[in-house]
Amino acid sequence: MHVADTFIEPIIQFMKLIATILLGIAVILLVISAWVFYQMAPVIAGFGAKSLCSCVYVGGRTTESVLANELASFPISIGTFELDQEDSSAYGAVFGLLKAKAIFRKGLGCTLIRELTEFEIRARLPGLDIKRPVLSDTLAWPIGSGTIGSIPNEIDYTALHHVLINIFEDKGAAHDMNTRAIVVIYKGKLIAETYADGFDKNSVFTGWSMTKSMTNAMLGVMVRQERLNIYEPANVPEWSASNDPRRKITIDQLLRMSSGLHWEENYTKSSNATNMLYKKANMGLEAIIQPLQYNPDEMWYYSSGTSNLLSRLIRHTLGDTRYYQFPYIEIFYKLGMRTAVIETDASGTFTGSSYMWASARDWARLGLLYLNDGIWNSSRILPDDWVDYSTTPTPKAPMGEFGAHFWLNAGETDVPENRSWPDVPEDTYSMNGYEGQRVIIIPSVNMVIVRLGQTAADDVDFNELISRIIGCVDFESR
Repeated sequence: MHVADTFIEPIIQFMKLIATILLGIAVILLVISAWVFYQMAPVIAGFGAKSLCSCVYVGGRTTESVLANELASFPISIGTFELDQEDSSAYGAVFGLLKAKAIFRKGLGCTLIRELTEFEIRARLPGLDIKRPVLSDTLAWPIGSGTIGSIPNEIDYTALHHVLINIFEDKGAAHDMNTRAIVVIYKGKLIAETYADGFDKNSVFTGWSMTKSMTNAMLGVMVRQERLNIYEPANVPEWSASNDPRRKITIDQLLRMSSGLHWEENYTKSSNATNMLYKKANMGLEAIIQPLQYNPDEMWYYSSGTSNLLSRLIRHTLGDTRYYQFPYIEIFYKLGMRTAVIETDASGTFTGSSYMWASARDWARLGLLYLNDGIWNSSRILPDDWVDYSTTPTPKAPMGEFGAHFWLNAGETDVPENRSWPDVPEDTYSMNGYEGQRVIIIPSVNMVIVRLGQTAADDVDFNELISRIIGCVDFESR
């Protein structure tokens, strides 16, 4: 053997080892990528099909607009999505695989087909055909649909107009080009509204997680009607065994998201939340089957699964015949909310976490109901202490930021000035949804502000926006 061979042979062996290691890493990465694809592709396809279906058939948008906005960002953009006008549906796929379909049904919005067949879903429920109220054009909002009337003297309307217009222009930290609607209610009057191009007072917008506050309203009506007691254990059949610790969880603890049930609310990967919304037929069941991770009231954790669990509980309590009419007859149409729709999952249960749609004016009506302590046009809709209950901070929420399916600006128990919106009154509370959907209720100012759009919430300075709108009120002349 030559002397050179004694040096070359170890090098060759070393290179073979490196090649083997690199091949192993490549195989591992390939397996991981395949697993991620298998987990996330149905979510991407499902999100796209459902969004396209809802935005077009419920929201009145064009396919081109939805593709250029809601479905344009990575990773959703790797999917392909198309509309089928023949059967009022939409399709999604990722690289032609793991396809998804969402179907539209009048009165029920769009539903993603998962686990059940399309025939089973369509046959399960009739179309919801409830006579919508007719609003008079001669009566002012909110009783009618009339345009803005007289503005209270204490409002600097010129300043308010500039604040709202600046949101749609490149002026100030509150600027956001993806805001689509702003509505301001003061003393029960619609004093200002502004819309982006392509949207107006008749446009219907998704509320995403603002729907959770509608779930609160439905439960409130049921409490007033003495159909349930929120401080009693939730009647969940799957928890009925005598040795099941979950059978002691109350509706109150579910409303406050302090049930202790395991949950992962993460939309950047395959999680309980994404699996529930885009892979499951029965969304509420995804939360029901979770084990206890903490004792009830030991920990606060935001959970969309909890809201769908409650929606399923409402359905079982009311029965199907009354359930599908309930939000419309008991809330929407009493408030004159003609545009409101809550979509169902494939099992037929309202998606109480995420899928309510309404015009900006109708979202404002729901906010005004809470500002008026649950009373509408002299009639009590919610129990007389329900708003106080809903806006009382949940003990384990670290900054006093959550009540009962409402977000609060209360601040820490011992440091109330440490709150989400430091320049906004601490009695402010809100319905919050993905991409900056907000219905903001400010009792001390007698005001409701609605902001709707498609923006990462951190890109909208709500502290500045709200404080600037409040700054247009001359409190000394009130």
